[in-house]
Amino acid sequence: MGMFKTLRSVVRLRRPEVSRTARRLRGVANVEDLRQLAKKRLPRGVFDYVDGGAEDELTLERNMTAFREVGFSPRILSGLRRVDTSTTLLGRPISFPFITAPTGFTRIADPEGELAVVRSAGRVGVPFTLSTLGTRSIEECADAAVEGSRLWFQVYAWRDRGLVQDLVERSAAAGYEAIVLTVDTPMLGQRERDLRRGFTLPPQIGPGTFLDGMLHPRWTWRFLRSDPIRFSSAVGAGVGDGSDAVSLASYVEEQFDPGLSWRDVEWLRSVWEGPIVLKGVQSVADARLAADSGVSAVALSNHGGRQLDGAPAPFGLLPEVVAAVGHRLEIICDGGVRRGSDIVKACALGASAVMAGRPHLYGLGAAGESGVDRMFEFMHSGMIRTMALCGAETVGDLDPTLIVLPDG
Repeated sequence: MGMFKTLRSVVRLRRPEVSRTARRLRGVANVEDLRQLAKKRLPRGVFDYVDGGAEDELTLERNMTAFREVGFSPRILSGLRRVDTSTTLLGRPISFPFITAPTGFTRIADPEGELAVVRSAGRVGVPFTLSTLGTRSIEECADAAVEGSRLWFQVYAWRDRGLVQDLVERSAAAGYEAIVLTVDTPMLGQRERDLRRGFTLPPQIGPGTFLDGMLHPRWTWRFLRSDPIRFSSAVGAGVGDGSDAVSLASYVEEQFDPGLSWRDVEWLRSVWEGPIVLKGVQSVADARLAADSGVSAVALSNHGGRQLDGAPAPFGLLPEVVAAVGHRLEIICDGGVRRGSDIVKACALGASAVMAGRPHLYGLGAAGESGVDRMFEFMHSGMIRTMALCGAETVGDLDPTLIVLPDG
């Protein structure tokens, strides 16, 4: 009896979890765990599309390594009262400096796709960015957004500028705040995982697909029961909406304009009155030109390592770009962010915010909207914890003195 009492004093039985999703997420501790869970639940071709990069994937790895190689120089006895992660971005408040990057074909990870991400981002209080190649439309995402959500729309330079203008005007009518112009895609990078799998978007039904579907029956059943995956914002525009199985590389070659230049940035400013974010800046020289062009912000980005293998890691570029143009526009660091501590590192070196896309796709693939919620929890709580351990009470307290660069 005494042994039973002793055991009872130190052991509490865990209540059975009714929700299958909650049970699935119980042992998940970080974004990498979400990634591993998504890898188990998604067909191999789908996961590799989400997870993979260009060629040898050197840039993909360097994006994350750049953060890992930087350490902290924490301050102690700072008299912290309450850590406050809130700041401003493009002149408006934000709960913590994180933006969801635009991701194409989001519904291959979960049927709700962008709708789940826009709802989750709105609840957390960070901007959501819809891709031109998104699988929910401008209007659908606006309708799904919670009150007070911040919506950004990402555009590519299609050959038909009239279509681009139509997308921009629809964004304005739907209440979107900013346009994100992606400038690093004159043609598609060599994504060799997709080539090896023969992967097309939407997935074609062939012997390999049937076999993979048998191994992932839950994903297959939900995929077959859902509406067809299309470029929802482009439906009816006459440029191809993905309703037929197409190779993404072929689509890019046919529709994207490799002749994009600084004149097109000026043109975009003529048809859009709000902030413009230039995404894909990969050099100090281009950051200066971007500042001269009058855009509101630049996103240092190599497309998540999916375009030019060997391109610089955005985090590595950050100090030089901040020194050159940080007083003229806002700087967003896109690529390699996997933890809240990465957000702290970027802000300490002068970024206004970070942008990330794979983390919410991992969350979707792992557990749908609940997985996206969990991803945001990891990012936000990780930022709070890191700031507290570094002795920083507010985002304004984050500066280079808290950072230890690899060279000492």
